[in-house]
Amino acid sequence: MSSASSSASLVPGRRLAIPALPLRSVGLALLLALAFVGIPLVATDYWYNAILIPFLIMALAGLGLNLTMGYAGQASLGTGAFMAVGAYATYNLLLRLPSLPLPASLALGGLIAGLAGLVVGLPSLRIKGFYLIAPTLAGQFLIEWTFNQVGWFSNYASSSSISAPRLAILGRDLSSPAGRYALTLSSVAVVTAIAWRLVRSQTGRNWRAVRDGETAAAVIGVPVARAKLSAFFAGAAVCGVAGALWAFAYLGTVDARSFDLDRSFQAMFIIIIGGLGSLAGSFIGSAFIVLTPILLTHLSEAVLGAGLDGGQVSNIQRVIFGALIIGFLIKEPNGLVALIGRLWRHLVR
Repeated sequence: MSSASSSASLVPGRRLAIPALPLRSVGLALLLALAFVGIPLVATDYWYNAILIPFLIMALAGLGLNLTMGYAGQASLGTGAFMAVGAYATYNLLLRLPSLPLPASLALGGLIAGLAGLVVGLPSLRIKGFYLIAPTLAGQFLIEWTFNQVGWFSNYASSSSISAPRLAILGRDLSSPAGRYALTLSSVAVVTAIAWRLVRSQTGRNWRAVRDGETAAAVIGVPVARAKLSAFFAGAAVCGVAGALWAFAYLGTVDARSFDLDRSFQAMFIIIIGGLGSLAGSFIGSAFIVLTPILLTHLSEAVLGAGLDGGQVSNIQRVIFGALIIGFLIKEPNGLVALIGRLWRHLVR
C-alpha cells in the first residue's frame, strides 16, 4: 500500500474510496432479473398473451422508429411495412430453409427488413423534414399491397395469411405462453443492447448531428447521406424483428393487413408519448399504449357496471392519445421519460 493511501486510512474521519457500480447499472440488472426470473413465477397466461408479449413487441417497434425518427430526425410512416417485411421474410426462411435455427431466421428477417428500409429511405437524400413522410407512406402502401397480391410470399395461401411455424430452440418447445414470452423477452433484450451500443457509437453521434442540423453536420464532416441511410436501415431492421415476433409469438396467424397504417401510427404514438430520442421512452410509451385500453375497460366496469365494447374503447383511446400527443408536443416534446426523469431527480434531492 502506498504511503498516501496508508496515511489516508489512518486519519480520523477519512475512509478509503470503494468503487461502486453505477446506480443505473444496478437498476437495470434488477429489472432484467425481475423480467427473466420474477415475472415467470407469478404471471398467468392472460398476463403473457394480453399484456407482456404485446408490450415488449410494440416497445421494440417503437425503438426501431426511434432510431430513425428520434435519433436521426428522419420522419417515417413505414413502420408497419417494415414489420410486415420482417414477418414474411422470417416465415419464408423457416419454410424454405427448415434447418435454419429460429434465432438466425429472426436475425435474417430483420436484416431483410433493413434492406427494405434502406430502399424506402433513398428519397431522404433529396427530401427533408415533413415531406419525407410521403415516400415512406408510399412504401407502406406498396409493401402491404405486394404481400396481399403476390402469393409466393404467403406460400400461396388462399387468404394471403401466414401462420407461425413450430417455435423451438435447441429442441425446446416455445409454443406455450411462457415460452413465447421467453423468446420475445430474449429477442428484445438482445436487440435493445445492440441499439444501446449503436446510439453511443460514432454512428449514433452522426445521427444526432444530422437531426440537430443537417447543414452544420455536413460542414463539420459528418457523412450525411450515410447517416440517413444507416438510420433507415437500423430502424427498419429492428421493426422487422418486431414484426416477426408479432406474427409468431403474439398472434400466431397474420396477413399484411395486420401491419397496416394503423400499426405505423401506433409506433409513432409510442415514441411521441414515451419520448423521442430515448430508448427507455420506447418502453414507457409502449406500456402506456398497451395498458390504456385494458384500464379503460376495467374502469368502465367499475364506474358504469358494464364494460365498454371494443369500438367504444377504441374511440376513447384515440381521443386520449390525440390529446396527449398535442399536449406533449406543446409542453414536453421529450415525452413521459422526461417527466419521470424530473420526478426522480426531485425525489433524490
